[in-house]
Parts: sequence; C-alpha cells; structure tokens
Amino acid sequence: MRSAVGLMEAIGLTSAMAALDAACKAAEVTLVGLEKVIGAGKAVTVTVHIAGEVAAVQAGVDAGVAAASKSGRILAYHVIPRPHEEVEKLIQSFKKDQSTNAGKKQNKPKSSTQGKSSKEK
Repeated sequence: MRSAVGLMEAIGLTSAMAALDAACKAAEVTLVGLEKVIGAGKAVTVTVHIAGEVAAVQAGVDAGVAAASKSGRILAYHVIPRPHEEVEKLIQSFKKDQSTNAGKKQNKPKSSTQGKSSKEK
C-alpha cells in the first residue's frame, strides 16, 4: 500500500477533472478511483481518490482543491495518512472497479448514428 490516500469531492465532472489534473501535476500521486454520486448536496458529485506518499498526497490534494475551486466547487476533501490495512482492501476494490469499467467502455460497440452529422441522421 502507498503511504496515504486523498479524497476530493467536487460538484460536476469538470471540477473533478481540474482537481485530478492539478493533483497529478503538483505531486507524484496515482489515481485509484472515481466515484459519481447523484444527489449529494443537491447535485451530482464526483469523488476523486488518489494515493501516494503522505507529503505528495497532501500537496496533490491542496493543488487539486485550489484548481477545482477556480472552475467549480469542492464539497469536501481529506487526506488519510498511513491508512489501516482494511482501507487498503477498499482501495483495491476501487482499482478493480476502475479497470473493469474501463474495459467495458472500450469494448462498447458504436451505434449506427455515431459519427454522423444531424443532417445525415
């Protein structure tokens, strides 16, 4: 397990992606999961889960929160240094879910109308 886990909960995908981009540029962190929740704070939120060394995760979360706050809103953020081994199991399940979902999206067949202009449909 890495030394820390960081979480950033943003309203909307744009803010979440801005947070992730800034976190990855600011420090050596790894994305371990994304979770979409409908209805949190009366909006759709995306929670970004990152991992790495404690100082790197803290720097990444700080940079991510600052960047996402410029383009949208952060509901919550937190860094868990040296998480318990039970948390490691949860992180591993996030990683499995991410890889499974990525594989499904890549193998998704294209619809017959995809790539056509509105006049052609």
